[in-house]
Amino acid sequence: MYVDVLLGLQWGDEGKGKVVDYIADQYDVVCRFQGGPNAGHTIIIGDKKFVLHTIPSGVFRSNIINVVGNGVVLDPITFKKELANLDTVNIEYKSRLYISQKAHLILPSHRLLDAASEASKGATKIGSTLKGIGPTYMDKTGRNGLRVGDIFLHDFEAKYRALKEKHLGLIKLYPQVEFDLAGEEAKWFESLELLRSLNSISSEYFLNDLLSKGKRILAEGAQGSMLDIDYGTYPYVTSSNTIAAGVCNGLGIPPSKVREVIGIAKAYCTRVGGGPFPTELENETGETLRRIGMEFGATTGRPRRCGWIDIPQLKYVNMLNGVTQIVITKLDVLNDFDEIEVGTSYKYDGKETHELPFDLCTTAVDVQYTPYQGWKSDLSECKTFESLPKNASDYILELERLLETKISIISTGPERSQLIIR
Repeated sequence: MYVDVLLGLQWGDEGKGKVVDYIADQYDVVCRFQGGPNAGHTIIIGDKKFVLHTIPSGVFRSNIINVVGNGVVLDPITFKKELANLDTVNIEYKSRLYISQKAHLILPSHRLLDAASEASKGATKIGSTLKGIGPTYMDKTGRNGLRVGDIFLHDFEAKYRALKEKHLGLIKLYPQVEFDLAGEEAKWFESLELLRSLNSISSEYFLNDLLSKGKRILAEGAQGSMLDIDYGTYPYVTSSNTIAAGVCNGLGIPPSKVREVIGIAKAYCTRVGGGPFPTELENETGETLRRIGMEFGATTGRPRRCGWIDIPQLKYVNMLNGVTQIVITKLDVLNDFDEIEVGTSYKYDGKETHELPFDLCTTAVDVQYTPYQGWKSDLSECKTFESLPKNASDYILELERLLETKISIISTGPERSQLIIR
């Protein structure tokens, strides 16, 4: 029938997992279309916390099909650990989880290459999660990669050895790093047995067949739009297309099937790792945002850099994605601030503008801010937009005006139930 897209509008960590989990019951299928185990989608149900790295966030709904698309890169070791976590709470997934045969595999030697390459960069590190994502996508575009479908072929081990030898040759170019390749290899091959027991599909045929039968599909993005390989803050980006255009490539569906594009942004802004961040607060306010928001990476545990919301940046990704509605998360983190600032324009090259420069890494940007009064009250009991404190609802309405896009959902806490639907 149609495909709706849900993706992050900042540098990742916007709260996509919770929102996918909440709206998933409106769909028949939830799909991941890009990225790999560098993503961490956190879902809190009752007193239990789950972090999904590769598995789509619809897995907690018993009637929903979950598809790992061909645009994803999959580490069998991480995947096995994720499934084991679901087993501990008796989540049945084998009948509902489908893996694209064309999804590329992350080898242990990909992770070794990632670690060695990042270590060699010194102060110019991009902040890689060291999950082997970049080297795997390099092999994909270099036409050397191994795919899920390969594990069923008679010559799979020969293909594996050839790719591993290529990696070992490349590693000689880098300084040595500590990595137990033999141990990781043993775990990797053991994990393949579980992967072989799951539903392996031609996802492009599978999904288009479901669409022809009137099924509703939600495409779940990983990372954030500002980490897109083409349109993000290059080279401090990921290795895949994180914007809405990546859905068609990553799932094998036509653009004509995309209906809504739901963008998610925090009420402020965060970033993990290196790279430009115009509204970053390297002061006590930034530390307060980090502490209250518990801003530490779901995948790496690294402290996130924090700052105010950035309107030029959000308008840029709204344009790229064709966003039709916005979800604002973590509004409650701003509860105790007397004043909240919003970055409304940039100044660079002697001019005020709403456009991002070609290279934020080298262009000095002076952000122009507009202050707004805080609401200084708890939002946990607010169930409707009208029940929000006036300053909080005014803040949302002002963001909506500046972004020229409807804000349809507001998150006021970590629980599945702490969402205001407009």
